[in-house]
Amino acid sequence: MDKNKQTNSSIKLINAIVEGVRRRKGEEIIDLDLTKIDNTECDHFIICHGNSNTHVEAIARSVEETVTEIVGQDVWHRDGYRNAEWILLDYSDIMVHVFQGNWRKHYDIEALWADAAMNKYKSDI
Repeated sequence: MDKNKQTNSSIKLINAIVEGVRRRKGEEIIDLDLTKIDNTECDHFIICHGNSNTHVEAIARSVEETVTEIVGQDVWHRDGYRNAEWILLDYSDIMVHVFQGNWRKHYDIEALWADAAMNKYKSDI
């Protein structure tokens, strides 16, 4: 695939993911850009959190619906809906992490991947 097309499709997917998070008022949305780090499983982590298991599940479902609506892409794999403390949505080169706030602080993925470039998004539109 042409590098520009791949970049444009990644940007479109990221924007759709962020839109899905915003639709359900997900908090502290960030994009960890892993493209400059060697040997990573994907190119981006999109991370956000909600205030309860119901909120986390609603955010994750909104991301799935919004990505399908805007980009026409289905999630490759999903995990964590049972407890909804940390839901992971795998879009191949982009992984979406939807946490409950306390679990986000506990796992602190942002610190673990501190070498990644970080882009912050406003939670509200």
